[in-house]
Amino acid sequence: MKQVSAITATCLVILALASCANTIKGVGRDAANTVNATQNAGNRMGNAAAH
Repeated sequence: MKQVSAITATCLVILALASCANTIKGVGRDAANTVNATQNAGNRMGNAAAH
């Protein structure tokens, strides 16, 4: 019975860590997209001011 509990607990910890990894990747992508959008907006404003 103790082995089953230990295996279950281990699986839950692995699942939780995998979920955190996916969330961290998503946050990184969101941050990169925000930077790209800000740069694009700046470029559009610069182009509009030049014309």
